[in-house]
Amino acid sequence: MPNGIDQIGKFLIVIGIVTAGIGLLLIILKNTGMPFGRLPGDIMIEKKNFTFYFPIATSIIISVLLTILFYFFSRK
Repeated sequence: MPNGIDQIGKFLIVIGIVTAGIGLLLIILKNTGMPFGRLPGDIMIEKKNFTFYFPIATSIIISVLLTILFYFFSRK
């Protein structure tokens, strides 16, 4: 198997583990009462048979946290 295929496979495994870890973290945060997903600035429209939810404030906070995290890891 070529070396590039091995690296892509390892990368996909790492992405899967990171995604599962983020999912577990979100479940834990929800159970602790953290307001992620219900912050001021998150848009939620509920009609009779329709619900639209767009977490703008939550997305901005997550983006800032990931930017800081990636900045520190890229400084190696």
